[in-house]
Amino acid sequence: MHGEQHYLVGLDLTGRRVVVVGGGTVAQRRLPRLVAAGAAVEVVSPAVTPAVQGMVDGGEVAWQPREYADGDLDGAWYVLACTSDPVVNARVTADAEARRVFCVRADVAVKGTAVTPAAGEHDGLLLGVLAGGQHRRSASVRDGLLAALRDGSLADHHDQPAGVALVGGGPGDPDLITVRGRRLLARADVVVADRLGPRELLDELPPHVEVVDAAKIPYGRAATQDFINSTLVDNAKAGRFVVRLKGGDPYVFGRGFEELIACAEAGVPVTVVPGVTSAFGVPALADVPVTHRGVAHEVVVVSGHVAPDDPRSLVDWDALGRLSGTVVILMGVERAGAFAAALRARRPGDTPVSVVQEGSTRSQRVLSSTLDSLGEDVVAHGVRPPAIIVVGPVAGLARELPFRS
Repeated sequence: MHGEQHYLVGLDLTGRRVVVVGGGTVAQRRLPRLVAAGAAVEVVSPAVTPAVQGMVDGGEVAWQPREYADGDLDGAWYVLACTSDPVVNARVTADAEARRVFCVRADVAVKGTAVTPAAGEHDGLLLGVLAGGQHRRSASVRDGLLAALRDGSLADHHDQPAGVALVGGGPGDPDLITVRGRRLLARADVVVADRLGPRELLDELPPHVEVVDAAKIPYGRAATQDFINSTLVDNAKAGRFVVRLKGGDPYVFGRGFEELIACAEAGVPVTVVPGVTSAFGVPALADVPVTHRGVAHEVVVVSGHVAPDDPRSLVDWDALGRLSGTVVILMGVERAGAFAAALRARRPGDTPVSVVQEGSTRSQRVLSSTLDSLGEDVVAHGVRPPAIIVVGPVAGLARELPFRS
């Protein structure tokens, strides 16, 4: 192993004894992938990090809280020497070699009989890169390969079966889509996209991908839900893989479950990929935590598409007014004054309110207000959808921070 080319192999460790000597940060990094591989892992170390302790407490690994001793490698299929003491690591490596058990020596890789590759996973592929001990190089190449596979720039000729994926695109910034959502988007034959989805991602799609505009502009023209449903079903039944790219999270006032029902009734398989919901993500980007220790013990997300006194409303505004925590209102710009009045019946008029327009985009702007003045402020500042309204003490926390103007 001293400078020679390594032989890259995949080990089936399911149910097999793997001994990790050492319980520090190196072991902490190695353990999750061993556990994910199904190995029966035993840690031998006088002490372990809190993260390793958590794995022990969760029953994922066993722990012998003592120094390494003769016989600890009995029955082992694979060994990792991860202590901070080179003498102990050398002893573990020698014991493993005497037993003809492959051993990774974390401190001096060339003195072990195996090395750990820079590894990563992509849609059922397990990638491993070895660079002769040049850890930064192997990690860099691994990261580049994964990024290229995930954004579709490196072809992965994996047949994607026909069906529908309901993908939450996040609040608008293309970087806030999930890794899984980005991967499925790169596989799409048809993309049915909302106006509030991450539009920049559509520019990266190959020319053969059909993009269907399902733009739902508030209070203006809208593609009907029936049309969207039939587009998903018809294309999937024609053998295509359809990605329904939605803003935020499909199941947070995104009508995603309606689309799942339509597909299920038509016998079309559906994959659901949650997204970063704008209800929580957008306030965070505007320095508004929807919860904070000692300030808010509850957060309620409310749809603002109907007024408080509308007979169609399913919201108990009186109950919301009695809460002391956070109320996040989506789609509430047009009726902001009415919602403020409904909450003000029970809450102080000086309760802080933050309104975040076009959160996560370059056009993001934040309006600071109170329940008393919210209706007037929204009109005076020309706030327009999409915008998130956050009501409660948390909305005033950031105003006291030194970096806030």
